[in-house]
Order: sequence, then structure tokens, then C-alpha cells
Amino acid sequence: MKYNLSEVNALIKDRRTIYPEFFSDRKVHKEQVELLLNNAIWAPSHGLTQPWRYKVFMEEGKDRLGLFMREMYLKTVPEEKQKSIKLNRMTDRPARASAVIAICMERQKDEIIPEIEEIEAVACSVQNIHLTCTAYGLGGFWSTPKFIYTADMNEFLGLGEKDKCLGLFYVGYPGGDWPKGQRKPIEYVTEWLEK
Repeated sequence: MKYNLSEVNALIKDRRTIYPEFFSDRKVHKEQVELLLNNAIWAPSHGLTQPWRYKVFMEEGKDRLGLFMREMYLKTVPEEKQKSIKLNRMTDRPARASAVIAICMERQKDEIIPEIEEIEAVACSVQNIHLTCTAYGLGGFWSTPKFIYTADMNEFLGLGEKDKCLGLFYVGYPGGDWPKGQRKPIEYVTEWLEK
């Protein structure tokens, strides 16, 4: 066996979403975020287009992101549907995280590869980020508020018209115990076709 399969299995099964509300004050260093991104870029991509792009918000950059998110929430959610708890999350979550990574997809100029496959490649890169967080003992949360798919978000991030922001990934040290998880057994989600 090339790698210790029991450790790989344990890493995959131990990956959890940990919300920024449960991050501690301990800071994640830029070098750690660089390692997350260096592992992210080894995700598979059809035609080696490598469509993933990352915008990393740290320090005062998180404040700028939080203010933009607050404005976008107020702009995109009808006033009668706005909730103060959600509005406060727009600024609180970036402030609680050590880093917030905007997960982006740069659309291939000649568009030979279907867009969905480019999105899937970026999603695979996020799994690499999340698994690396788990190995490091870092908490991670992939957030997808509705306004990230807007032209306003593209403009804020400096993305092209056909590019997409696919979410915000929050990184921080957990403030408590590592959460437990569960999944349905494969019998519930698998059909074997042998004939």
C-alpha cells in the first residue's frame, strides 16, 4: 500500500463544518493558508484548465469583506424578510475567522470544457482545502449566501463577466471539541449494476 489507508480514511471521516461562531481567538498564519491553497490546486480538472482562483481576505481585508456582505444582504433581501441575526453574521463571521477565502472559477476563454465541469473542479479543490484544514486541526466552513452569484460580487472580487464566485471559505482554530458526525451507510445511496 502506498499510503496508510487507515489514516486517510480517518482524515476523510473526521472532516467537519465548523462555523466561525465556534472559532477561538487563536490566529491561523498566512503560511498555513498558503499550504491549504497549495493542496487545493492539486484537484482534478478536465483538460487541465485549472479554473480555480482564490481571493484571500485577512486582517483589515476581512473588515472590507464584512461591510460589503452587509451591504449586499440589505440590497438583495427584501426588507420584510431581513433578519437581524443573518445581517449580523455578514460582519461577525469574517471578523471571527483568521482568513476568508473567496472560492472562484475563472471561465475558460474558448469555453471548450463545459462550465459545470469547471465548477466541479473548483468544488474538488475546496474538498482539498477542507481535508487539509482537518489534518491541521483547523476549522473550515464553506458558505454560499445567495448574493455571491451576482454581478456585484464579481465586481467586488475583480472577476470577469463569465467567472463565478462559488462561495466563501472561513478558516480558524476551533474553540471547543471537534464535532462528531455521521452518514447513511452506502447501502442507502448505492446501486450495484453487475449485469
